Amino acid sequence: MSETSDVEPNPDDPISAAVAPGYRFEGPALELGGLMLDAERLGDTRIRIPLGMLNRHGLVAGATGTGKTKTLQLLAEQLSANGVPVFAADIKGDLSGISVPGEGGDKVTARAASVGQQWTATGFPTEFYAIGGQGVGVPVRVTMSAFGPTLLAKVLDLNETQESSLGLVFYYCDKQGLPLLDLADLRAVLQYLTGDAAGKAELKTIGGLSPQTAGVILRELVAFEAQGADVFFGEPEFATKEFLRVTEDGRGVVSLLELPHLQDRPALFSTFLMWLLADLFHDLPEEGDLDKPKLVFFFDEAHLLFDDASEAFLDQVAQTVRLIRSKGVGVFFVTQSPTDVPDEVLAQLGSRIQHQLRAHTPNDAKALRATVDTYPKSAYDDLGEVITSLGIGEAVVTVMNERGAPTPVAWTRLRAPESLMDPAPAAVMEAAVAASPLSAKYAEPIDRESARELLAAKLEEGARKAAEDARIKELEREQKKERVTKASRKSSRAPRAPRAPEEQDGMVETVVKSAAFKDFMRTAAREVARGMFKSGRR
Repeated sequence: MSETSDVEPNPDDPISAAVAPGYRFEGPALELGGLMLDAERLGDTRIRIPLGMLNRHGLVAGATGTGKTKTLQLLAEQLSANGVPVFAADIKGDLSGISVPGEGGDKVTARAASVGQQWTATGFPTEFYAIGGQGVGVPVRVTMSAFGPTLLAKVLDLNETQESSLGLVFYYCDKQGLPLLDLADLRAVLQYLTGDAAGKAELKTIGGLSPQTAGVILRELVAFEAQGADVFFGEPEFATKEFLRVTEDGRGVVSLLELPHLQDRPALFSTFLMWLLADLFHDLPEEGDLDKPKLVFFFDEAHLLFDDASEAFLDQVAQTVRLIRSKGVGVFFVTQSPTDVPDEVLAQLGSRIQHQLRAHTPNDAKALRATVDTYPKSAYDDLGEVITSLGIGEAVVTVMNERGAPTPVAWTRLRAPESLMDPAPAAVMEAAVAASPLSAKYAEPIDRESARELLAAKLEEGARKAAEDARIKELEREQKKERVTKASRKSSRAPRAPRAPEEQDGMVETVVKSAAFKDFMRTAAREVARGMFKSGRR
């Protein structure tokens, strides 16, 4: 799909003369489209991106409806054709059409002819993924430990103090051997530290973590879990190396992550994408400069990632983007305005594809001026006017040439994607997921012993021991009471000292001679006689 051109610039056309030399590349390149001289005329220059420069990262920006998604689709197609795997978040489901050959028509034919494109309906190898299995795709999950406190703090909208405290909780779990696999594990740990007597004692040993802050984190976590976010965390944890696959015929696999209900949990989705990128950075070896990237990662709705982000989070993003280039991964941020991206990240984006920006409000005008200031000097008299007058499927482009220098700014009519520019039929997606070898590997969740079970066992053992201790103390009290009672009884029944023989004889004689004893003996004799002769009173 990389078509070369040796067309010389028209010396009578100052725009063509200024731009064309900057887009002559010796190595393979992706074709973006044709140079526009003004709103009506196209020149012969083809605007391209060197394949080897795509790990220098890039930006695709523009207002809603200006064609950003189609540009992303165009880039993904050509990367796949050149053997480069692609990852993209499919926000609206439109990108799924890349798996199906496109539908021609007069408009497509006319656009292709205008930019010198030989358009052929083509589908590309595609793997569909869904976070936590919500949607059509192979489930993608991450353990809580791997996600980490910094990204989780961004999702929970914690302040810097709370983020630091959350980091202490993760540190405590590591030291105590409490695996954090899902939200329930972290919730159980926080409940233990803030609610159980033994946990409160351990909380005091975690320096810098107050009961109040732990309680705030717990409340935020419970609310987060109530939104249904628990399905995103757990096992089996997805291996991001799955994104690096190439088919037997040498084409890169396009991995599309479906993001349903984005509006409900925007921070979660954008932060989840950041975890994927950070995990790639962690796992991939250093590669240096390659002839082509090992993977190009498209980060759609990028503004969600940076909204209200802490300094620690922004530092982590900037560091990841800066260093992942050496791992052979290119990152393209897709958003509405370049000002959505922090300066320290924007400065690292070598390729820029800017669709139309609107300047209907003072803030829009300010964003437009800031956007123009980020571009190299151009051959256009008023670049801001060019950007606001761009039509659908047009963009202002500057990329890195093969020496790493920026190319001239080029007003470009973009090529037409060769795959379907609509969502793929549901039956096609479902069949692709069912046939994927990854479904058997990741479809069923795993629930192994982790922090929640270990703490439950610990609490159960503590309760059992407390009950045993109480029973032992009760037995000791009963035994003590019994000993006191026996001692008292023994004291009251103790035998008197034996009397002297003379004293005993005197007492017998006194009793025998008494009137009571004599009367008793007469009565006893009568009762004995009656018993012997069966007689009695009538």
